[in-house]
Amino acid sequence: MRVLVVTAVAAEADSVAAGLARAGYVSPGPAPVRPGTAQPLEPPVRLCAGGHEMHVLPAGVGPAAAAAGTALALGRARYDLVVSAGIGGGFAPVAPLGTLVVASNIVAADLGAESPEGFLPVTALGFGRDTLTPPAELCRAVAEALGARSGPVLTVSTATGTARRTAELLDRHPSAVAEAMEGFGVAEAAAQYGVEALEIRAVSNSVGPRDRSAWRIGDALAALTDAFGKLPPVLESWTPHEH
Repeated sequence: MRVLVVTAVAAEADSVAAGLARAGYVSPGPAPVRPGTAQPLEPPVRLCAGGHEMHVLPAGVGPAAAAAGTALALGRARYDLVVSAGIGGGFAPVAPLGTLVVASNIVAADLGAESPEGFLPVTALGFGRDTLTPPAELCRAVAEALGARSGPVLTVSTATGTARRTAELLDRHPSAVAEAMEGFGVAEAAAQYGVEALEIRAVSNSVGPRDRSAWRIGDALAALTDAFGKLPPVLESWTPHEH
């Protein structure tokens, strides 16, 4: 099993790597480079245990950077699974600060157009898709192992900072548990390569009026480390679908 874990920033990647180290994953050494160049063939963080590999890539903030980084990594090496991981906002009261969520659906919540009648998703415009669905059985197993809430996780390009937008999102997605900025980009890139994707988020703040003083980023990063300390046995026992 070879898994690509995509985060937005280095602090998230470090937290993931720390959790994998707790699970017994160790670095096999520097990543191989493309012949004749100094360009690595694989993400710089490579951890292995028992024949399984986890590669951790901080690809950047937002769906575009996440999709580009994921696609580049998938074009260089074969992976059995891609995981979008990091911190994010939780919808109260279902996802309190410091808890974990696993996406049952990965939704591009602001991909579409405004209209006098309200927001129109890209599917209503007759283009593409706005939802990708991870493997249900794997999602359930991961959520149970992590003690996480499972539900739709919304991908947005602009983080929510008002009560009005929170209400609008919940009106369109009443069962949403969290929002973040990379999941759909990661999952869309994975889908283009025929690879399944998951999204795991640790809740650092409540979705709603922006209040930096209430954020608990440290607690969320610690929860992310705990999650990846527990995650490997679940992934190692999963059999990927053939595409």
